[in-house]
Amino acid sequence: MYRFATLAGLVASVVAIAPAASAAEAPLPDSLQLALIRPALPTTPDLVEPAALHPDGDVAEAPRQPSLAARAALAPKVIVKVDIGAQRMRVIVDGTERYSWKVSTAGRGYVTPTGQWTPYRMHTMWYSRKYDNAPMPHAIFFTGGYAIHATPHVRRLGSPASHGCVRLHPDNAKALFALAKEYGRDSMRVVIKR
Repeated sequence: MYRFATLAGLVASVVAIAPAASAAEAPLPDSLQLALIRPALPTTPDLVEPAALHPDGDVAEAPRQPSLAARAALAPKVIVKVDIGAQRMRVIVDGTERYSWKVSTAGRGYVTPTGQWTPYRMHTMWYSRKYDNAPMPHAIFFTGGYAIHATPHVRRLGSPASHGCVRLHPDNAKALFALAKEYGRDSMRVVIKR
């Protein structure tokens, strides 16, 4: 009928609905007293004891950390760093800065998201469904509908002007797109900060 996530929840419910105990009654057993004062752990699978995950008693070993060489192999090869305050993009390839370009991020009333992402799709030419089929050449989508793409409004580069995407000069967008194709989307990281 009722489900209680923890013993403490059950005891708290019983104590709340039970009539006040007289001083002559026996105190609660130690296990129930501890349940009342000790916070209960959430019941999420990642907090369950390993033995509980392996009913036959076999406890899996903690996964080993990959070697330095393996971690280096998994690290992104192309890092695209966008600085919203400076309206600049730096492109780092294999640990060396290869490009530094002016960009346009979100203008007044719009937002360019901040964070880190791995691009999830690319299009040589895309048309915005949200903004009157506006062309987005060499679009690299990194989160939601946000992308890095070329713009014909090159005079606005270096100042906020977009609806949230990161705009680049067409030549620069083409070069970045080529890098993404050469190294693969999964080897690219987009990092945007204010």
